[in-house]
Amino acid sequence: MSVEPICLLLVGSDGALLEGLSQLLGALGYATVATHELRDARDLAAMRAPLIAVVETSLAAKSYADVLGISLAPGGALVLYNVGGRADAPVLSPTLQRVVLANITLPLERQRLVALVQHVAERVRTTGRRRDTPPERTVP
Repeated sequence: MSVEPICLLLVGSDGALLEGLSQLLGALGYATVATHELRDARDLAAMRAPLIAVVETSLAAKSYADVLGISLAPGGALVLYNVGGRADAPVLSPTLQRVVLANITLPLERQRLVALVQHVAERVRTTGRRRDTPPERTVP
């Protein structure tokens, strides 16, 4: 029985940063999908719900409804990131602030992102919230 790798969705405007994150997380056994647009992210998440969506804060601040519309796998989380070196951090709506697991600065906090991903993945494994868990084995 082969288990499908945990899927992560990366959304941002810096292609090189997204590629680096994809390689880093791919080396750890996670499947990543990257896009530059929030609408594309919603479509990709509808096809295969990611466990974690990692979204650039500036995109999220412009259209938080699109960010909140991204379907996550059960037990999933939303992580926002700022690109290091940019001085102006956008103000987030209170609604968006409540659903965000973390707001990090990349590429400086790459290892913190890895730790967050591993923590959420372990939490999902422990609680049995994988999408492929048979209904008779789920916790009520």
